[in-house]
Amino acid sequence: MDVFLLILACLIFTCFLLHLYTRQIQQPIKDPNFRKFQRVYLVVYLLAVAGDWLQGPHVYALYESYGIEKHEIEILFIAGFGSSMILGTLVASLADKYGRRRICLLYGILYGISCVTKHFPDFRVLFAGRLLAGMATSILYSAFESWLNNEHRRRNFESGSLEMIFTNAYFGNSIVAILSGIAAQIVAETFGYVAPFDSAIITFFAMCVFLITTWSENYGDASAPVSQSFLSAWTAIRSDRKILLLGSVQSLFEASMYVFILEWTPALTQALNKTTIDKTNSKNPPIPHGYIFASYMVAMMMGSSAFEVFRNQTTPESFTRYIMIVSACCLSVPVFLPHDQKTMFIAFLIFEFCIGLFWPAMATMRSKYVPEEARATVMNYIRIPLNLIVVVILLKDFHLKIIFMSCVFFLILAAVSIFLLHKLTLHRTISLSPVGYLTNAQHEKMLHDANSSMNEEI
Repeated sequence: MDVFLLILACLIFTCFLLHLYTRQIQQPIKDPNFRKFQRVYLVVYLLAVAGDWLQGPHVYALYESYGIEKHEIEILFIAGFGSSMILGTLVASLADKYGRRRICLLYGILYGISCVTKHFPDFRVLFAGRLLAGMATSILYSAFESWLNNEHRRRNFESGSLEMIFTNAYFGNSIVAILSGIAAQIVAETFGYVAPFDSAIITFFAMCVFLITTWSENYGDASAPVSQSFLSAWTAIRSDRKILLLGSVQSLFEASMYVFILEWTPALTQALNKTTIDKTNSKNPPIPHGYIFASYMVAMMMGSSAFEVFRNQTTPESFTRYIMIVSACCLSVPVFLPHDQKTMFIAFLIFEFCIGLFWPAMATMRSKYVPEEARATVMNYIRIPLNLIVVVILLKDFHLKIIFMSCVFFLILAAVSIFLLHKLTLHRTISLSPVGYLTNAQHEKMLHDANSSMNEEI
């Protein structure tokens, strides 16, 4: 435990220094309207994710306290991912026609009702709650970002300022995760396992109040019928290779991320117990989940802060290629070094750093490539494969080694997709260049640099 605590302290110190550095290089936006807009969005968004984070640490423990069997608990988790894949796609996609603000409000209502169901030790009631939570999760990962992109564009703010909001949102998300975990632990110890869910209800209520009083409504294509929104989204994915490749990257990476969230505990526990049994023929005490989770969140915060550094040097399409490669290497450690806990933990921390980089990078790319009129629908289509992958892995109950091998395979496919997307963006840069305003030498240099870059990738 001392080692985990020491690592956590070092990470916090490094994260603090990195955050100070990124604040210095960040170009300040002096427009008071933008600062107000960012504050309005972040307050609502961070309350939304706080309600989600408050529930996470005690879902399994609450189900166990009700006497629900392990197999039934697995069914409840599968219900959540399945609901997000099917019902969530349908509900969240209505944001394009009926309004993103209205659907974000529905998020708070659905998730709040889901928390109420946790008071009833009945499998059917809890199953219904998981269905509602799955729908709410789809809204969280699509409608909020869709509202932000539309509103940012409508108010004509600087294009670079959108990346700043993404950076601050995901950095704040990590802080909220840590604080929510601490708060959930305190109320659970004081009032019982259902108390964190009651705290989440209060948070969702506050979110809804702020949303109603500060957000304006915006739409995708409000005049089109609902079926047209689904058709437009499907046509956009099928006809635009950039959207298809971007969706593949997101689905494959996030599927690996969700599987990692479910499997890091048994991976580290198995490595620790194996080492101890070999040396002393006795089992170790449980791993310090709280310190480890906090370390993951700090590593993710570092990644979100580092996004500002990376985007000042190159494009998200470029550096995301290396995120995929490094992530694949990290999740290969449980495959090749299943009994080396220290190496495994360091690899998991680096993977969390990659997650922190990935989220704002992916949000930035979605803002460029996903069409506005069906943005929420496209984003939910993209989430279908990742939910399907997680459901299959949960149902099949594969061996731990097979699970991580699958994640490495998914990340390799994601790396191939982002390399192809980067090549497409190079072609697009050349074709859209204002050649008439460049000298022949400048234009030839641009072509030479781009061709050299593509040849290196090939």
